[in-house]
Order: sequence, then C-alpha cells, then structure tokens
Amino acid sequence: MTDRNIRKILIAGGGTAGWMTAAALAKIFRERGCRIQLVESEEIGTVGVGEATIPQVQLYNRLLGLDEDDFLRRTRGTFKLGIQFVDWYRKGSSYTHAFGEVGRDMEAIPFYHYWLKEHLAGRAGAIGDYTLAALAAQQGKFMRSIDAGNSPLSNIVYAFHFDAALYARYLREFAEQRGVVRTEGRIRRTNLNPHNGFIESVALESGESIGADLFIDCTGFRGLLVGEALGVGYEDWRHWLPCDRAWAVPCESAGDPVPYTRSTARPAGWQWRIPLQHRTGNGHVYSSRFMDDGEARDMLLQNLDGAPLAEPKLLKFTTGKRRKFWHRNCVAIGLASGFMEPLESTSIHLVQSAIARLLTLFPNRHFDVEDIDEYNRQTHFEMDRIRDFLILHYCATERDDSEFWRYCRTMELPETLLQKIGQFRKNGRIVRVDGELFNELSWMEVMVGQGIIPQSYHPLVDVMPDEMLAARMAEIKSVIDRSVEAMPAHSEFIAKHCARPTEEG
Repeated sequence: MTDRNIRKILIAGGGTAGWMTAAALAKIFRERGCRIQLVESEEIGTVGVGEATIPQVQLYNRLLGLDEDDFLRRTRGTFKLGIQFVDWYRKGSSYTHAFGEVGRDMEAIPFYHYWLKEHLAGRAGAIGDYTLAALAAQQGKFMRSIDAGNSPLSNIVYAFHFDAALYARYLREFAEQRGVVRTEGRIRRTNLNPHNGFIESVALESGESIGADLFIDCTGFRGLLVGEALGVGYEDWRHWLPCDRAWAVPCESAGDPVPYTRSTARPAGWQWRIPLQHRTGNGHVYSSRFMDDGEARDMLLQNLDGAPLAEPKLLKFTTGKRRKFWHRNCVAIGLASGFMEPLESTSIHLVQSAIARLLTLFPNRHFDVEDIDEYNRQTHFEMDRIRDFLILHYCATERDDSEFWRYCRTMELPETLLQKIGQFRKNGRIVRVDGELFNELSWMEVMVGQGIIPQSYHPLVDVMPDEMLAARMAEIKSVIDRSVEAMPAHSEFIAKHCARPTEEG
C-alpha cells in the first residue's frame, strides 16, 4: 500500500455494530497491509436486542461468504417472511408487512392498482390474500426459492431472526480468524491532534494508548468518540417518534417458531415478539411521557407466551440521528450514529448500509471533504426516509383510547411524509425517491394496513375488461394458494437444514 493509504483502523466498541464492521473490513483488507483493531469491554456489555432483520441482510452475508445454514445454526436463527402488526389501525385489526412480490403485475402496472379497483368495488379481499409471504407466514410455512419457472416459488424473499449475542460472537470468530486484533478495556480518554482536531489515539484505563488513521465509533448511545470527543450534536426526533424506553426479556418458546415478527400496539407504544429456535425474544417499547416504567414492565410480563428466562432489562434511548455521521477521521456506526426503534427491524440494516457506504467512499489519509460530505448526505437521506416510514405506523390510526394514541393521531408530520400519504390517498401512486430503503410495495402494504385506502387507482387499469380482470385476479390467487400449500412447515424446514444440535441446548 502506498503512503497515502489507511494503514490502521481502530473500532471502538463491539456488539453487533462493532463486529459486523470488523468482519466486513477483515474480509476486504485481509493480506492488504491494513491492520484492524477492536477495543471493547466485557464490563460495559451491549444492548443486544436487534434480533430481527430485513432481506437486505443477505447481501452482507454474501459479502462475507457465510454459509446460511451454519450461520442460522450458530445463532439459533429462524426465517422471517414479514412483520405482523396487531391492533395498530384499531383494536382487533391485523395486517402483515410481507416481503417480496404482491400478486403479479399486469400490463406493466403494479398488481395492487388492479386490486384497488376490485377492492373499491367490493370484489376483492385483503391485499395479503394475494401475497405469498403473508399467506405462508400465517400458515407457518417456509422454503427457499426453487427453480419453478414462472411460479411464486421461484422468488421467495426472506430475512432472519437470530440471537444478537450469538451473532456478535459468530462474527468475532470470523473477524479474528482474518487478523482482527481484539483488545479488552475501557477507553478513558480520546486524544486529538491540536492542529486539525483529528483523533490521534485513544487511551485505555490500563494506560495503553492505541493510535490509528481511521477511527470507527461503535460505542452505542454514548457516542464516545463522535459525540463526547468530537462534539458532534444530535437531532432529537421524539416529537415524531415519542417512544424513548424499552423493556426487553426472553421467554420460553410456546410451540413451533413462526416465520414472522409480531408487533402488537399497546396503550403507550408496542410490544415485539421474535421467535428463535431456543427461545422467544420480547420487548415493550413505550413513551415514558405516557407510561411509567413499572407499568410498562408489568404489561410486558403479563403478555408473554411462556415463562421469562431472565429479569427484564430496561433500555433508555432518544430517537434521532447525529448531525454528522462522519466527522474528520471518525465514522459513527450503529447506535453511536443514531437510533430508530426496531418497529421495522432496521437497526442491523443501518449498520450494514453504513459499512457498505464506507467501503464505497473509503478514504485515504487525506480524508477528502467531498467524500465525507457525500457519506453524510446519503446517510441523512436514508435515515430521514426510514423515520417517515416509522411515523406512518403511528399517525395513520383510528385509535383514540389513550393519551399516547391521541397525540400520535394529531401530531405535525414531516412534509416528505405528508406528500407521500397525500399522493397515495388520491390515486394510489407511490414514488420511490433515490433508492430509499422501503419500496413501493412496503409503503402500500403499511398504508393500506393502517386504513389509508386510495380514492382511485391507476387509470390504465380500466383498459382491461372487467371480466378479464376478474379471471386474472382469480388465477393469480389460485396460483399463490397452491404455492403456499406446497411449502413445508417452517419448523420442518429448520429441522432439515439448520437446527441447532440438541446437545448444545
């Protein structure tokens, strides 16, 4: 490597963010003359509740070259076809934000516009009835894609649930085998260059000083390097996303694991349920402004499927983002860069996308400001659009049975979200801007699930005669129903391909 290139990278903090970063960098820089060191303290521990993912995580696994069955076996993982939302639109309501295709597009028009015409005329059921992933999730079915021609079974989109602590351990082993050096210790001080303000080194409580060219801050909510040392501020989003605390607790499994995450709305927030091979992950995300900690804890424990396996753990957070994610020679990844509640399982994705963006814009030791500005621009855009998607779940509701929900129904919304809702409400159109994370189908599924039904649909839908449309719709539903029927049970698929050995417990 030339003298311009980065020769040493220090990752401050472990956990999911630290070890995902270390593993990816180790894969890229192995035997290329760049040393990677990670500092973490067993005493500090990690948040460790990010157990649900979205399909993009497969891109990260492919970058590392992971064997999917081994990865799931080692992390006690299960498969995920979407998220079921219970009681969000109104009490007693339920819908699934499912992955993958919805129906089958016709004449270059998205299927859901044809569904809208039939639904508005009372001739079609729920949109989930035409969605392979939603139906398979409800019936506890799962399989990977097969070569089945034009069948929906040729394109099954899925993600994973896994034990976050085991995932970090798995990636640590991967990274250390490829040269990453782990140092146990707490960072006591960050030393800055007096001339340009760059980080020169970190000093540990042991007295050891560790220098590097590039520093990556994975120290969690504290933001030890980017926040405390470099003084990068934080943008608070609690006026849009008022939840600021969560109780988390694992419990015993109750039957076979289902292939979906469940989110159930509560009086001042919501509760997650994430099924793993060996247990179920649970959490109650809530606003301390509308519910006290004791009541929130009791509500979680009263709504578990099985006996708790540990004492509930309280997490406090401020939803929002850093004003800069890359400042000088420091990049914040994970909770150090910002936090959005795990309502749509985006936490691990944001780590993954930050790593990918860093690799695309990877600096030399000149740290060109144009690359830093572009990294920050892209990250701001991504987080802002995810923020809007999360707000949608809260604001589009008929619930008025608590002060929390009355606040959410009437709060002022970002202009970008108002535009998206307004356009969909008028004519069913959704415009995906600059590759934002959630696509048109995701926005449609959640808006329809939350009770936003467009007044009309794409005008070209009317080109197809009504009789032909009815026949096509029936055929599509029949093909999807038969495809789901052919799929094995989720638990059966796991047992065959990636179940943990029984002797491991």
